[in-house]
Amino acid sequence: MLTTPGSGRDAADELAFPFAEAPPTGELREVAPGILWVRIPLPFRLNHVNIYLIEDGDGWAVLDTGIANTPTRQVWEALVSGPLAGRRLTRLIVTHFHPDHIGLAGWLCDRFSMPLLTSQTSYLGCLNISLSPGAMEAQHYRDFYLRHGMDGNTADTVSTHGHGYLLMVTQLPPTFRRLVAGDELTIGGRRFEVLTGDGHAPEQVMLYLRDENVFLAADQVLAKITPNVSVWAVEPDGDPLGLYLRSLRAIAARIPSDALVLPGHQLPFFGLHRRCAQLAEHHESRCTLIAAACAEGPKSVAELVPVIFHRPLDPHQMSFAFSEVHAHVNYMLGRGELAWDDPHAELMRVVLAR
Repeated sequence: MLTTPGSGRDAADELAFPFAEAPPTGELREVAPGILWVRIPLPFRLNHVNIYLIEDGDGWAVLDTGIANTPTRQVWEALVSGPLAGRRLTRLIVTHFHPDHIGLAGWLCDRFSMPLLTSQTSYLGCLNISLSPGAMEAQHYRDFYLRHGMDGNTADTVSTHGHGYLLMVTQLPPTFRRLVAGDELTIGGRRFEVLTGDGHAPEQVMLYLRDENVFLAADQVLAKITPNVSVWAVEPDGDPLGLYLRSLRAIAARIPSDALVLPGHQLPFFGLHRRCAQLAEHHESRCTLIAAACAEGPKSVAELVPVIFHRPLDPHQMSFAFSEVHAHVNYMLGRGELAWDDPHAELMRVVLAR
């Protein structure tokens, strides 16, 4: 997952962080009564994912998993033989289908005989993308990149190697319990409201413990980086950025500003409403940069990538950077700020709308 600073300096100044640092790998830290925080490493630029354990009677409900690799399995084995010894894992709740969150779902459910709870989109999306061999290498993906300005060599690399992390997933359980926005999930006698958000991942699950004002936000709201929001080849005209901004507004309307936010990455924080506003402002600033570039002449999505992302990008990062720039282009097309220079051309470019 590619993430970017996204007003991080301002966030660090204005948000409140109740924990100065994360627990070391494999160690548990209580972040709220009956809620434990574990950090698991990732082999990417974003080098960790946060896992949460919620007290559930005689055991612990698990929120998210880490990717499917040997180090992650080793962390889990050390946890259940060490600090979690003597108490079972009762159920697995997966927030969304990205491999750092769902990657070990199949292995964990089988290893510890627990059910999987997630949204239908997360379950089916994982089956369709991560567990379909070669799906991301199909010709229409390469054509998608080429039509929007990526050169052939880069398109070949991105379509064959750029999506490798999507395959870091174990076979899902054959059944699951569907979580739907508006549901109430009882865990250990406490009632968690189920919310879902879009943009970063469709129908991403979030949980709100209203009685204790704790919000498990998954990747929808992060303190110092912006979640990736991408257009993909299967929905080339989609508006994930519009959906993401709508989700931020819905979160701010539903969850109090003083909630403790437990995110999928980085540190827990206070300041939810301010952070939602910062994230929206960040994306508007990107749209301003894109508009300025297009004022100089027609631009393909690929030509706009360096306008937003200034550092060198490996194939994994390029796939996300390209698709995130495309999300901003589609959002601006929908708002009437950009238009296709020639919608029938072999190479698609956008211009400022007249």
